[in-house]
Amino acid sequence: MSTLRVLFLGDVVGSLGRAMFQKHCAQLKQQYSIDAVIVNGENAANGRGITPRMVRFLRQHGADVITTGNHIWAKKEIYGYLAEHNDLLRPANFPSGCPGTGQVIINVKGFDVAIVNLQGRVFMREHVDCPFKAADTLLTYLKHKTPIIFVDFHAETSSEKMGIAYYLDGRVSGVVGTHTHIQTADERILPKGTAYITDLGMAGALNSMIGMKKEPIIQMFLTQMPQRFEVDTQGPAILTGAWIEVDTKTGKALKIERIRILDEEIQNIEQDSASGDAI
Repeated sequence: MSTLRVLFLGDVVGSLGRAMFQKHCAQLKQQYSIDAVIVNGENAANGRGITPRMVRFLRQHGADVITTGNHIWAKKEIYGYLAEHNDLLRPANFPSGCPGTGQVIINVKGFDVAIVNLQGRVFMREHVDCPFKAADTLLTYLKHKTPIIFVDFHAETSSEKMGIAYYLDGRVSGVVGTHTHIQTADERILPKGTAYITDLGMAGALNSMIGMKKEPIIQMFLTQMPQRFEVDTQGPAILTGAWIEVDTKTGKALKIERIRILDEEIQNIEQDSASGDAI
């Protein structure tokens, strides 16, 4: 039996998250015999959005495909990049007039592997098409290309994530959730052969609130007044995600395993510039 292992890493938050990815990605690939790396980068630039420079940074340090979500439009300089490249995805159920694509097929050790990016609708501000129907449309095309298909579902609620996982069970190799930045402990293979985890987590400050400084967020909860959220750049830091092993012939998942790295050596990372372009 021929197999592939694909590593999925949760939302990279700001400079500290990028430092964790840079430091640990190669080690993870070697430790778990990883064949491809998919990372969510929508918070890479100062906690909100991503720039072309940061796409190149993540690619240089091991990412094969970068997925995103609701913050993809935060940095206008990314619009042109999306229109010209397919290694950075935006959710496929955004309006068709948006630049970029929500799916890509990459070659991994001689096998075609499809990566799909979708966004949920429950408690999300963006008005996007139904992710379930969008998945059906994409699979009509992708199933003729490869049996190995993975979905990054960028959504707020566990119920919507579980719903689309069950809906796609047996039709895709894996569904991994992103967006909430909190790694869940529910990884498993569903009855029809699809690997699933509700949320991959993040790369960022351990003692933060989803990668952001906790004090303004707590103040917002106390007063109900708006606050400016800032990326927490103080270590220690974590990097979390999961890897999935699949049968290359059937596309069925054989194994899924969570990963979590705590790095106490990283204590302080320089704050991003206003454009979010500093490394």
